[in-house]
Amino acid sequence: MEFLSSLDAVLLARIQFAFTVSFHFLFPAFTIGLASFLAVLNALYLWKGDHKYLELFRYWVKIFALAFAMGVVSGIVMSYQFGTNWSVFSDKAGPVIGAPMAYEVLSAFFLEAGFLGIMLFGRERVGPRLHMFATALVAFGTFFSAFWILSVNSWMHTPAGFEIDAVTGQFLPTDFWQVVFNPSFPYRLLHTVTAAYLTTAFIVGGVGAFHLLRSWRAGQSPSEATKTMFSMAMWMAAIVAPIQIVLGDLHGLNTLEHQPAKVMAMEGHYKSYPEGGPLYLFGIPNDETQTLDYAFGIPKLSSLILKHDLNAPLDGLDTIDDDKQPPVGIVFWSFRIMIAIGMGMLGIGLWSLWARFRGTLFESPWLHRSAVLMAPSGLVAVLAGWVTTEVGRQPYTVYGYLTTADSVAPLAAPAVATSLVAFIVVYFALFGAGTFYILRLMSKAPKYDEPSMEDVVEGPTRTAGITPVQEELARRDAAPVAGE
Repeated sequence: MEFLSSLDAVLLARIQFAFTVSFHFLFPAFTIGLASFLAVLNALYLWKGDHKYLELFRYWVKIFALAFAMGVVSGIVMSYQFGTNWSVFSDKAGPVIGAPMAYEVLSAFFLEAGFLGIMLFGRERVGPRLHMFATALVAFGTFFSAFWILSVNSWMHTPAGFEIDAVTGQFLPTDFWQVVFNPSFPYRLLHTVTAAYLTTAFIVGGVGAFHLLRSWRAGQSPSEATKTMFSMAMWMAAIVAPIQIVLGDLHGLNTLEHQPAKVMAMEGHYKSYPEGGPLYLFGIPNDETQTLDYAFGIPKLSSLILKHDLNAPLDGLDTIDDDKQPPVGIVFWSFRIMIAIGMGMLGIGLWSLWARFRGTLFESPWLHRSAVLMAPSGLVAVLAGWVTTEVGRQPYTVYGYLTTADSVAPLAAPAVATSLVAFIVVYFALFGAGTFYILRLMSKAPKYDEPSMEDVVEGPTRTAGITPVQEELARRDAAPVAGE
């Protein structure tokens, strides 16, 4: 505690927000894709009538419910920090970002919460069509929620559609649609949502691969549900990973246009290159000497990637004032972690295609082991990407207009340190227990008589496959008639 209290209040507030938002970000990154996966499973079950899709739906919907609940709780806690540690930012930017954040709650979150109960518990109560409709709306709600949140975040990176009040210094909206569809928003939305689908694909694929390996080791044939789970995940990996690389390139070009200092930090370009910049694969950034020590790179490849010309000039951080440069070391390495994981995902996707072509998708133990190892890779990648984009925005909260130092509330360092320690303890205890239970659910293979959420809630008295109405009628038929 003494060490934390000795740190700067601004740095502590940043650490606290980074800690809470990192925890929160993990759950939407999983549930956005999982909600769509559940909708697809439900639709396939209704279309084909194959029970394996119902098995998988019942298996994953319980995991979705837990992850969704933890995402909601962590998001509520995170939002309070806008009124505590970041009250100055809220006061100045609130007139612009308040409306999109309110729409996220009024439309997207209410849509998810309103139909979530029907999706979880309503299959036997409302009928298959309305249940499918509710499941689809929950999936749409998770996307719609990401739409509004990423719109706000993107506006902080590429602010548009506003003016600054000369007296209060507040950002006042002049064009709502320019605020929402700011220059970086379409690229960030597509890149982030696609990352969420990949994250889900590799978690589902990792779980499927785990149970395939367990079945073969036990000398048993894997269930059709387990095979289907793995197959669908590998299709998603093979199709979406290349698309994500293209979207990432487009997002990078947009960032180069609007936030060139961030790209300079990502590339490790402390100096300008008038005749083509190298792509550094490795190096140790040194902000004090403004050099990339022990640099190893490929000449001119960065110019080819960023400007599609080997000899295109690239500006470096020597064109940016020292007090306006982001921390290069963090951005440089987090970007490379994200890229390395993306290449690994692409490799797994291509490997699965080759195994599928050879007819050995379910008999490739090394592919299955690799898929298990890559199961959490999407979560690591989205965190690395978030660190890259948010730390790369420094020293601003609203890029080019409002610095982080001018956004923080006038709080003393010990007060922020105390709340930070409390968050760390509570988060690891609460969300650690929830994550442990999710892993326990994943460790059990889906089975033919997989219990539904209704069975889980109502307990063992429910008869599998019997609706509440049928159960009540059977109970009445079995009851003795008065006078007999």
